Amino acid sequence: MTDQPTWELSGFGDEIDADPATQVAVLQALGASAVEVRSAWGVNVVDLDEDQLAGLHRLFEERGQTVSAIASPIGKVPVDEPVEHEVGRLGRAIAAAHALGTTNIRVFSFYFEGRAPEDVRDDVLVRMRALADLAEREGVTLLHENEKDIYGDVPDRVLDIVESVGSSALRLAWDNANYVQCGVKPFTDGWERLAPYVDYLQVKDALAADASVVPAGEGDGELLQTLTALRDAGYAGYASLEPHLSDFTSLGGFSGPAAFGRAGRAFRSLTDQIGVTLR
Repeated sequence: MTDQPTWELSGFGDEIDADPATQVAVLQALGASAVEVRSAWGVNVVDLDEDQLAGLHRLFEERGQTVSAIASPIGKVPVDEPVEHEVGRLGRAIAAAHALGTTNIRVFSFYFEGRAPEDVRDDVLVRMRALADLAEREGVTLLHENEKDIYGDVPDRVLDIVESVGSSALRLAWDNANYVQCGVKPFTDGWERLAPYVDYLQVKDALAADASVVPAGEGDGELLQTLTALRDAGYAGYASLEPHLSDFTSLGGFSGPAAFGRAGRAFRSLTDQIGVTLR
């Protein structure tokens, strides 16, 4: 009999509260050993100074909480921004990653409102290649999130990015809900092609009818099929809760402690069904 597979449970701490101490307390109550850092004390992670990063690191060490990823906003800007703009911001995200003890940095692939995807493809790839080059030099891994309204929001273009850039420092963060909001059936339409590049799971679900975000397993995101496929492939990485249950904008979401807890319990009920342990 083989050992039961184990995944590391994490979550976007600032969806719980602006105070990192509260973030950690709620995550640990849900049995999560890690935290994904998007902001602390109301300050985005790329804007935290050295003293703030050091204080955050001390808090996590004291509480025994690891950092699963830096949830940076890199690439969540118009594609017309100069290449150097996001490369510079990535430098700050990398400094945060080094300070907090993670090699994972979430990124995006640029807005292009009012233009056709094929017209911005080259500009997107130039920028993603520049970001990957810096990541390679600094020993970190960029995790591209399939966010609605960026170039890489549907499976075809996500695959285009990761294969065209062709860097070991550019991998994928998989988000079922975001695909639903783009009119995609995540597992049916995208999993088989993209699975070889997926290194990280972001946990939320959504309804196809109105794109509203719901707890894992309560929407049309084909979560159970996705989780089962991850288990069968031997996945042993992070599952990061990003519930977006109370409020969300293009810059991020919020849930609050109670809704975040509901999201965590919903996800655990799915992993219990397929025999995956969360820690």
